[in-house]
Amino acid sequence: MKKAIGKVLLTLVLIALVVCAAGSLYTVKENEYAVVTQFGKIQTVAKEPGLKVKVPFIQTVRYIPKAMQFYDIPESDVITSDKKSMIADDYIIWKITDPVKFAKTLNYSVGNAQDRTSVAVYNATKNIISSMTQDDVIASRGETLTEMITKNANASVTEYGLEIVKAEIKALDLPEDNKGAVYERMISERNNIAASYKAQGESEAQKIKNAADKSVTVTLADAKKQASILEAEGESEYMKTLAEAYNDENKAEFYTFIRSLDALKGSLKGGNKTVILDKESPIADIFYQVR
Repeated sequence: MKKAIGKVLLTLVLIALVVCAAGSLYTVKENEYAVVTQFGKIQTVAKEPGLKVKVPFIQTVRYIPKAMQFYDIPESDVITSDKKSMIADDYIIWKITDPVKFAKTLNYSVGNAQDRTSVAVYNATKNIISSMTQDDVIASRGETLTEMITKNANASVTEYGLEIVKAEIKALDLPEDNKGAVYERMISERNNIAASYKAQGESEAQKIKNAADKSVTVTLADAKKQASILEAEGESEYMKTLAEAYNDENKAEFYTFIRSLDALKGSLKGGNKTVILDKESPIADIFYQVR
């Protein structure tokens, strides 16, 4: 009888040990935080994945998502600084970065966190667009407007341990009743800008052409001037060389003789080879020895 009672007690002890061991172990996944509390107060936060240990029956574990969350905000009307109505349709990508703040301020509620982020983005969108004209809003669509809204919205959610990774306007449109008029005005303004750029380009092109023509004219004038100077210098050098070559009487006479022959040769043109010379002619002096 005693042996049977002993076996039962041993079994109960083993079961109690197994239950205690099972109650002291918990697992943390890659995409979550594990918050360990004791009597409602946070003791530790496990941020790395793996098998963890806690005090059984006294400490409890609450899990908080670490992965990024997505939320699509309903469309809303926004008013620009120039009192133009527009329709904004945002979406949010957010995550929990401080599980302790999140647990204390939002009581572990992902739904509450989603509400906080959506309100922050909604207000940021209205505030930023209301500070810009409609043309500026349209020109800033894309990364510029996304960065502005994201930065503004984050200032409202950090106290809850949240971070808005991206708050982007996926659609920003005009109300149907004035969409056509606005588009026509925008097209007209863009055409005016294009015409202005074209006129500026043509003006700059004419300035460049005039400068090039002037440069060519100056270059040609300089070249002609330099050519005239070189030609004059060459002629002067030629005359100087001739003067030096015939600077005595014999050379001068020989030069005169050669020039006379050249003149005579030049006069013998056509079929008639008869030459009539004056007796005073230097050529006659050569052939007839008049002097």
